[in-house]
Amino acid sequence: MSRMLCLLGSAIALFAALSLDPTANASEKGQWVPISDGVIAKLTTEGKKVGWPGLTGGVTCDPASGDVYMVVCDQGLWKSADKGATFERCDDKKVGGRAETGFGLNMDPKGGRLACFMVYGACAATADAGKTWTPMKMNHFDYGAVDWEDTGKAMLALRHERGYTLAYTTDAGQTWKEIEKGVKACGMFDAKTLLISKGTGILRSTDGGESWAKVSDATPAGSVMRVYKGVGYWTSKQGLLVSRDKGATWSVLGSPVDAFHGPFFGKDESHIVVVGKTFFETTDGGKTWKDAAPQPPGFGTGPVGPNYGWDPGANLFYGSSMGKPTYRFER
Repeated sequence: MSRMLCLLGSAIALFAALSLDPTANASEKGQWVPISDGVIAKLTTEGKKVGWPGLTGGVTCDPASGDVYMVVCDQGLWKSADKGATFERCDDKKVGGRAETGFGLNMDPKGGRLACFMVYGACAATADAGKTWTPMKMNHFDYGAVDWEDTGKAMLALRHERGYTLAYTTDAGQTWKEIEKGVKACGMFDAKTLLISKGTGILRSTDGGESWAKVSDATPAGSVMRVYKGVGYWTSKQGLLVSRDKGATWSVLGSPVDAFHGPFFGKDESHIVVVGKTFFETTDGGKTWKDAAPQPPGFGTGPVGPNYGWDPGANLFYGSSMGKPTYRFER
């Protein structure tokens, strides 16, 4: 009898574990599954209005922990520690509006830190995975770059409604100055070494934006350059652009890949995911690229709308776009 009870208890425990595991359902593998429905239902029940254009407007994933951060339009930033099974609001009401572009949410490539550059709402950053937040004293940004590998406090942020003006801060958004107009993409290695594109080629500054010099004819597609282990990466139609000398020179990493969003990094710099017409993945430092996942239903690759995330540890992809649910894809 005791053996039967023991077996029954084990079976119940296993069933409970599988029920709580959002990736346990084999029927969900290989397809995009909405994970924001519970939060939207909760807000609706509480009588809270989701802002224009409805549903969610931003997602990113911490590559170290696998935690998922999701923006609900005008209802802040929500965090999931169980791969999207459940969410709790995590921003202490310091984040508002929506993330309108793929780098509205800028996660430190090594994890743990996140800067939220929001349109029509408050902007803020966290250095401790959402436990505490530092509000920025300027708002309404399309996207932004952070010197994650230097001070973590210097930032560039774009304001398209002011003539695509680039704003610059060195104190985590407490004071800002506008340094350049007509900017289409930006990035930074440190507080002094800044990169921009105005639609043709790449310009570089080594004095915090006081002066600029053209350093490449290559034109980035992605809105923000990423820095990982001191190397700069920028998506383009020709391939993933790379600089190993703080942006002074640029070349294509490995074989061509037409991508806009990313890059996202896995266990090391050889394992990279970028997003174009599909999710592309390399495990050999760009020598070869293969399809990793399709686009979510109704998504695209343009600068306005789509946000993406990747959890390399759990092999999960995430997608969110203004007015749509947030999705998860398991291979």
